[in-house]
Amino acid sequence: MIAHLRGKLIHKEPGQAIVEAAGVGYDVAISIPTFTALPSRGAEVALHIHTQVSEDQLALFGFLDREEKRLFERLITVSGVGPKLAIKILSGLSSERTVQAIRAQDHAQLTRIPGVGKKLAERLVVELKDKLDDFAVAPAPAAAQGPAVEDVLSALTNLGYQRPAAEKAIAQSIAREKSLAADFDGLFRAALKVIR
Repeated sequence: MIAHLRGKLIHKEPGQAIVEAAGVGYDVAISIPTFTALPSRGAEVALHIHTQVSEDQLALFGFLDREEKRLFERLITVSGVGPKLAIKILSGLSSERTVQAIRAQDHAQLTRIPGVGKKLAERLVVELKDKLDDFAVAPAPAAAQGPAVEDVLSALTNLGYQRPAAEKAIAQSIAREKSLAADFDGLFRAALKVIR
C-alpha cells in the first residue's frame, strides 16, 4: 500500500493533485485545506496517503497534515461515510472544527457541510464522540469571534468561497489589524484581498 508520496507537483485544483514520482504521475484526491496549502506547480511536495482499494479501482487520498489524514481515517469508519464524503467533510470544516463539532455534538455545524444531513450528523456524533480524545484542538482565537466576524464568514461562504479558506482569510486580516474584528466593511474588504 502507498502510505507516503514525495515528488513533483505537476497539477493541482480543488479536490485533486497529480504528483510525479519516479516518472509516474499519481492522481491524488485532496481536501480544500490541503489544496490551499500546496506549493506552486513544479515544486516538490510530500503527501501522507490513504490508499483505498475497491473491486474496480485503486484510489489515493492525500494530506499535507498527518492529523488530517488520521481524522479522515476515523471518519470513514462511520457507516455511510465513504472516502469521497470524508474529503467533503474535511473541505467543509477544518480538522479542528470537525473534531470540536463532533465532541460538542453540534449537529447544526455538521449539517452545514454539503452531503451531510441530520441523520448522518447524528451518526458521526454517536460513532465518533468518544473516539477523538487523541486529537488536540486549539481553542478558537479570541479575535476571530463576534458578530462582524460571523457576518463576514457568512458573506464569503455565500459568495462561494470554501469555509476553511474564508476563516483563514479572516484570521489573517485580523492578525494584521486587530480593529477589523468589529468592522464588517473593513474586514470584508481585507478578507477578500487575502482570499483572491
